[in-house]
Amino acid sequence: MDTVFSIAGVVDTERPVQGILDMTNAGFQWLMPDLGIFAPAQVIGKKRFRSDLAHRFYEKFMEEAGKKFMKMPVMKMPFLLADTRRTDVDQLFTQVGQDCVRTCEEHGCDQLLVQPLPSCMGRDGGWEKERIYYLTLAEQCKKEGTKILLINRPTYYNGRPTRGIYSDGETAGRMIDVLNSEVGMERFGFCLDTGSCNLCKQDMQAFAMALGKRLLAVILTENNGRDAARLLPFTAARNLRSTVDWLGLIRGLRGSGFDGHLILEAEDTIQALSPLLRPHILSLCKAVADYFLLQANLENTLKKYRSIALFGAGNMCRNYMKCYGAIYPPLFTCDNNQALWGTSFCGLEVKSPEALKDLPDDCGVFICNLYYREIEAQLRAMGVKHIEYFNDEYMSSYYFDRFHREEPGEIVSP
Repeated sequence: MDTVFSIAGVVDTERPVQGILDMTNAGFQWLMPDLGIFAPAQVIGKKRFRSDLAHRFYEKFMEEAGKKFMKMPVMKMPFLLADTRRTDVDQLFTQVGQDCVRTCEEHGCDQLLVQPLPSCMGRDGGWEKERIYYLTLAEQCKKEGTKILLINRPTYYNGRPTRGIYSDGETAGRMIDVLNSEVGMERFGFCLDTGSCNLCKQDMQAFAMALGKRLLAVILTENNGRDAARLLPFTAARNLRSTVDWLGLIRGLRGSGFDGHLILEAEDTIQALSPLLRPHILSLCKAVADYFLLQANLENTLKKYRSIALFGAGNMCRNYMKCYGAIYPPLFTCDNNQALWGTSFCGLEVKSPEALKDLPDDCGVFICNLYYREIEAQLRAMGVKHIEYFNDEYMSSYYFDRFHREEPGEIVSP
């Protein structure tokens, strides 16, 4: 699993050097070229679309990115505006898709995110047309490892977003299985767009679980649930909470065994800022991307230790025991509250933090308390080596299934 950053909103097509430098300084190493910035929807929709100009801009970006040793494991195909007046829109889209497949392979990208045909965007879209379209793109693939990823997108009725084609995991999974069967190899997979899911009020946990191993990439972006936008996750907050069910997504990724690309898109957030502020927001983007990697990778983190102990005897500890206690049982938990020492919490003995000094070298200590940084400093001063975080309740849907009532006789710390 890895994090990838979309260049949309950062790279100027005529002068890409500064944007590339800003992303490098922020710590990003893997990028997703969004071919839409080199061939915008409003340009593709015109009769005079020039693919050669789009290629010229793109080649300039790839040359400069290569100088910084940046990797491009995935590309995103442009899309067309719904109100384009072209009558040959599906044919044009197929042509653009074929060009993108060739460009993807020429530059060593493993995956291409491909939009549905404009005429098939509805939930009851033309399955047969879509099948022929994707198989046509697959014929352009010369490398065995190239993957074509279908993606969920909303359709619009009376200006309101509603679920479009591939709007649920089971339907998308069946389509992918049919396509892979026809080409005789694992050529197709899926990319889950969280922005589209939020607009259409979809259960991302169920979506991811239904897709299983077919899910190869996830676009992490946010909106207000009503208007299409590409915002940095956690920034479309309302009533002290994000509008996106991030915890549902994370649990779906954990449950499905996801091991693909986490792609961060924040074009509208970045573009809304002064160019003087953009380098600073990119550092925050990198921190957010790393946070999602930490969250999605929790079970792999748990598996790398022969044993674990917890720090904290409150609601976080309770949530850990509910979700993971049976599979990854802790030796004990500890807490700075002396009144808890020697008691039992969720079936765990509560000890003094001093007990952590006697842990074996292959034991990980997971902080289950909101004072992460203070406790981490305390543990490091004690000489504890393997310090990790459990952080589920700071993602939106935690509050829907949180335990509010304590067990009889329990004393609960924060």
